[in-house]
This record gives sequence, C-alpha cells and structure tokens, in this order.
Amino acid sequence: VTALSDKGVIVNASKDDVAAIEAFYKGRASLSFVSELGWSSKGSAIRAELKKADDYGLEASAFPVPDFAAGGDVAAQGAAEARLALAALKYARFARGGRFDPQRTSNILDVSGEIKDPAAVIAELTASETPDAVLRGLNPQHKDFEALRQALLKARGPAPVEAPPVDPALLIKLPDGKKNLKTGMEHDDVVLLRQRLKVPASAGGNDKLYDAAVETAVAAFQVANGLKGTGVLNSRTRQALNAEGQPKKPLDRNGEIDLIIVNMERWRWLPANLGPIYVMDNIPEFMTRVVKGDKTLFEEKIIVGQPTWPTPMLTDSMEKVVFNPAWGMPDGIKMKELLPRLKQASGGNDFFSQLFGGGGGGGRVIEAYGLKPTIDGRPIDPDSVNWNQVDIRRYSFTQPAGATNPLGRVKFMFPNKHDVYMHDTSQRPLFAQASRALSHGCIRVQNPERLAEVLLAEDKGWDAEKVNDLFRGGNEIVLDKPVPVYLTYFTARVGADGKLRTFSDIYGHDSRLVSALAGRPVRYEPPESSGQEVIADATYDPNPIETSSSVSGKKQKKKKGGGDPGDLISNALSGLLFN
Repeated sequence: VTALSDKGVIVNASKDDVAAIEAFYKGRASLSFVSELGWSSKGSAIRAELKKADDYGLEASAFPVPDFAAGGDVAAQGAAEARLALAALKYARFARGGRFDPQRTSNILDVSGEIKDPAAVIAELTASETPDAVLRGLNPQHKDFEALRQALLKARGPAPVEAPPVDPALLIKLPDGKKNLKTGMEHDDVVLLRQRLKVPASAGGNDKLYDAAVETAVAAFQVANGLKGTGVLNSRTRQALNAEGQPKKPLDRNGEIDLIIVNMERWRWLPANLGPIYVMDNIPEFMTRVVKGDKTLFEEKIIVGQPTWPTPMLTDSMEKVVFNPAWGMPDGIKMKELLPRLKQASGGNDFFSQLFGGGGGGGRVIEAYGLKPTIDGRPIDPDSVNWNQVDIRRYSFTQPAGATNPLGRVKFMFPNKHDVYMHDTSQRPLFAQASRALSHGCIRVQNPERLAEVLLAEDKGWDAEKVNDLFRGGNEIVLDKPVPVYLTYFTARVGADGKLRTFSDIYGHDSRLVSALAGRPVRYEPPESSGQEVIADATYDPNPIETSSSVSGKKQKKKKGGGDPGDLISNALSGLLFN
C-alpha cells in the first residue's frame, strides 16, 4: 500500500483508510480478493457492488475498480487487492455520509455522518462470504431512504416524470384591483382571499369581512415572500399570491435526479438507529412527527425560521418539557430588533419622542413588549439608561408567562448551541398558511398540548388528565429517557401513495449541496443575518416602526391631553409582538 501511495497510484484515498489497510494486512499470509487465478468470489462480489453505486445515490466513478487477470505475480496481486480494498473503504465512508462535512459549508448544517471504523469494515469484508451485502448494508436502512432510492431508479428509467400534486388553494386567483383592503372592510375578494390563505370565517361569521385573522394571514404571507408585512391586501400582494398559485412545471429529468440524490445524502447524516421513539421536524415540509418503531404517534404542522433567521439542521435529545414558561430575549433579538426601538425612543425626531413629547421613552417600549429588564439580576429603570451608549447584551429582558408570551403555554427543550427549541404560540392563525417560514429559528407547534401528552405518556405513563393539570401551573418536567430530536431538511420524500412529494427549498440548501457533492462546496451565510451564532426565537415586526401604523394600517395620531399613555403605546405597538 505504501508503495502504491508513493507512486501516486492511490488517488484521493483517506489517510485513515490507508492506515487501516496497512495495519490489517501486516503479517497476513494470504489475500482475500485475488489469487493467481484472478479475482476470488469475494473480490468479484465487491467489484460488482461498486459498479452499482449509482443505484444508491453515489457515483460509481468515485470507486475505480482495478483490472486484474489470472497469472499475475505476487506484486500485481497485492496491488489489485489494495486498490479494491481502498475503493471498498471509500464506498463505506461515502455510504455513511463521508463525501463531505456539512459543517464546513454552514454552521446551521450542524450534522455529520457516523463514519464506521475502516478497520472494522475491512475485517467484515474479508470475513463475510457476501461482502457485497456488507457494502449495501452500510447505506441508510431507513424505509424513507429506500423509498427515495426506488424513486431514483424510476427517475432514471423511461417512465415520464409526473408533476408534483398542486394544493387546490394555490390555484385560486384574486382579481386585479387597485383598491387596498384592510381590517374592517367588507369585499367580495375577501371570500377568495380566505380560500387562498385557508382562513375560514368563524362559525356564523361574515366571509366578506376582512377581520384580524385575515390581516394576520396576509401579513405572514407578505413577510414570507419578501414584502413589507403590513397586513393590507395591495396590488403587489395580489400579484404575489397569484404568482405562487401558478401551476409548476414538472421537474426535468436531471433536476429530479439531483433532488432525489441530495435528499438521499441527508439521510446519510442521520444515525443508523434513530431510537425506539424520536421526534423528527422536517423544516421545508413544515411538519413534525413523533415516531415509535414503524408507527407515527403524532403528526402536526410547525412554523420554522425565516430565511434571514433559518432553523438549523441538528441532532439532539429532548430533556424536559416546560409548562407556562417565561421567555428570555436572546442577544440577537436584543441587537437587531429591541435596541433600534430603544434608541429611537431615546432620540429626538422620531415617532416615540413625538408620541411622548420628548426623549426617555425606553420604559414605554419595554412596557409595550411586556418585558422585565435586569442587569446582573437586579431590576432596572429603562428610562434611566442611555441606550445609545450601552451594550444591550449586558442586560436581560424577560417576558413572564402569560397569554402574550411568545412561547405560549409550553416549550420542549433539547439544549443545543443554536439555542433553538420547540414551543407553543399565541398566533394560531399562522398555521393556516401554506408557507410557514415565519419564526426567528425556533419551531412553533400546532397542538403542542397533544405533543406533551404523547411524550409524557411514553416517558412516564401519564394520562391526558395528568398532563392537563400541568398546564395549570408553572411546571418543569425532566424526561426519564431523553428523546432524540432530528431537525431535518428533506425537500423530497415519498408519500404513502408511493409518489414523490417535493417541498420548497426555503433556505436554498439544495443547490449548494449539489455543488458540494460535485466537489465544489460553497460556504453558506444566512442573508441579512444578525451576526450572532445563536439562532433563537422571538417575535418579528410586520410593521417597521417608522410607518407609525398598526398592523391594520391605521395612522396613529397623537392625542392632546386626557389620553391614556397606556392605550397610546398599546395601539402604537399593536403589531410589534407578532409571535
């Protein structure tokens, strides 16, 4: 092996693989894959399997199979054995996600494959009578991976590529109109808008009324599609709604193959054993599942991070469930969202100073957010701080448990360096949206009460009544057996009907992964990121403060005398805390 390395015959071989081969063959009296008669049955089986690598989403060209004919001398036999052994070890590495390290391309791809010890692999290959089966078995054995593999074989075959199913709601067209619609208005277009955004009127309600639920849904759509989140239906929003509803062309053959392969690769980044029970959040699908064996115990919609605050891919373990949690504002949110408002409130020619008749409005901002500010554990008067000069990260801002708390009634903790977790939310209408990339990184769960029931029933054997009692207090329940949590990014999966389902590549990971697999990795940085390594959840602002308007789009007017400041700030900031 050393001689072959020196001559440059072994190309792109892992140092660990070379070391494993050298150690394994040192002192051995015979070869396993070749003899003076040519390839052995084991060698022939390995060669045949390496040539089938394309069928598993790998590239056979990456594992060159050496030629060897009967009658070769001992040196030729050794060279052929070494080359084949190294090709097999490279296959084993790639099968377990070792083609490249995802974390080198982005810190939000916080995953990596479980590379099997090459010494153990070569020992298994030489000991087995079916080494080809050993190689195949190193690929993910999850049923979803196999379903994608079958889809890959089909995509490479002669059958035509079918277009993915289209959500009927996306086909609803809104008439072009110059009139803006906002909260409180009645209009025939609101009926179509409700159908398009899946926001039904309440029982006995007026389908034509542009109410708060419609406003919230429109604002969420606007933010998710790069528009100003005013909550007002204007011409640009109509165009965006109709454009999203255009029937999509079927994927071209090469595009579909690439899509399947990158998603097969993501399965290689997960453990071979996902655990007896686990939680899997699929970010592009906006869905979470609790799986036990082959049975799905819980399946529900989720809200994930905006493109500028992406939810990371990671593997961790859920350790506790916290009922009625308080919320502490992370540094990224302090710097990016709270500090600019505090500076404006303490300035001169700005909305807050006009509203309150001068500077010193920091306290009103903090009060509007419902926050309790402290420094080193001591409460502070926010009006006593010059927010233009201090480092806001030294201060802590906590929102107590309650109806307006961004975390809602429960959160599910799996400690990780990104400080993301799953939790409830008070903004339930957002779950009606087709695209739900709306948070600041954390994952909001529809029906978190049921999720808590499922997890605690499995962990502690508690019934629903016991769990419901916990919601009436501020309880923190530590799980006896931590539950694996997988934040995944599958933009394609095969449904129960056997058809390939695709999801929007909301963070643009697919094209970067295609490049990386081709040997051209591209470093990813989230657009307009806060510069913080921590990605945490909070509320977002559908109305920039300089508009001096609420979500409804109504201009705020300064009251002269007799006005209750609490009411003024409540109205002025009604759109800022948008969970």
